[in-house]
Amino acid sequence: MNGGGKILPSVQATFEDALARLPDGYVDGYFDYRSWGVTVKRSEDGKRTWLYGEELGGTDIVSFNLYRLAGPGSILKPCEMSSAKVIEFVFGFEPSTAKAASRS
Repeated sequence: MNGGGKILPSVQATFEDALARLPDGYVDGYFDYRSWGVTVKRSEDGKRTWLYGEELGGTDIVSFNLYRLAGPGSILKPCEMSSAKVIEFVFGFEPSTAKAASRS
């Protein structure tokens, strides 16, 4: 991750693959053995993905925008948190099986 919010190539593909597996809209799930509610919205042109996650029964949140550039690459813009926290969340969040099954 660099200071400009770009995901390093070694992490970018894995991060975007994990993000792509999350369903559109709202889903309950688990991260770090805690319950979370997560909303994912994708722009119609596919250039922006927005995620907002909230720990259910707790105070933690995760929020970011991912912008796909005209050329290769993307820019990650976390909302008042570190890029590392966002990446760890996307890699570790497990949607509940009920919503995940309805996506296929």
